[in-house]
Amino acid sequence: MLLFFQILITMFIAEMGDKTQLLMIAMNSRYKLRDILIGSAASILVLNAIAVGLGALLSQFIPTWLIKIIAACAFFYFAWTTLRKVEEGEEKETVRDSKFPILTVFGTFFIAELGDKTQLTAITFAANEGSESAILVWLACSMGLFAADLIGMMVGHLIESKMPAGFLDKLAFVIFAFFGVTTMRDGVCLLTAGWIPWAVTGGAAAVFAILCVCTWRKHQNIRQK
Repeated sequence: MLLFFQILITMFIAEMGDKTQLLMIAMNSRYKLRDILIGSAASILVLNAIAVGLGALLSQFIPTWLIKIIAACAFFYFAWTTLRKVEEGEEKETVRDSKFPILTVFGTFFIAELGDKTQLTAITFAANEGSESAILVWLACSMGLFAADLIGMMVGHLIESKMPAGFLDKLAFVIFAFFGVTTMRDGVCLLTAGWIPWAVTGGAAAVFAILCVCTWRKHQNIRQK
C-alpha cells in the first residue's frame, strides 16, 4: 500500500503544470465535460498499460521525434480550428457536435502524453518493481495522472462558466499554439542539433501564423460586407 501511494503521489506531482493538464483546460472550449472525462480516462489507462507492459518495446518501433512532430501538427490544427470558431462566432454546441468526441479527446490526449515524462516515470517504476507489481504500478500511475488532469478539467469548466463568452476559446488558441511550437522544437531537436531545430520550428510557426492571419482577414472581410 505504501508503494501504491508513493507512485500515485509521484505521478500526480509530475503531471502538475504539464502540457496535458493545460490541454484539459483548453478542451473545455471544444467538448463536453463528460466526453473529456471518458476520453482522457480511457487514454490514461491505455497509456499506462503501454508504459508498464510495452513501453520499452514501443520506443524501438515508433521514434519519439515522429510522435512529437505528429503531436505538434495536431496542436497547430486545434489552434487554427479554435481561431475559426472565435472568428465565425459559432455556437458552442455546433463546434462540439462531433460524431466521435470521446475518440477525438482520447487520440489528442494519447499523442500528447505518449513519450512524455509521466509515461517515462511509469516505465521506470515498472522496471524497478518488476512484473509482480505490474497491476499495482498501472493503477497507481493511472490514478495519479487522472487526478492531476481532473484539476485541469475543473479549472477549464470553471473558466467557461464564469468568464466572458469567448475567453476560453482565446485561451485555448494560445495553449494549443504554444504547445504546437514547443513540441515541434522538441521533435526536431531529437533529430538534429544546432540552429536547424530553431529554423524548422520558426518556419512551422511562420506558416501557422500566416494561416491564422489569412483566416482572420477572411472573416473580417465577410463581416464588412
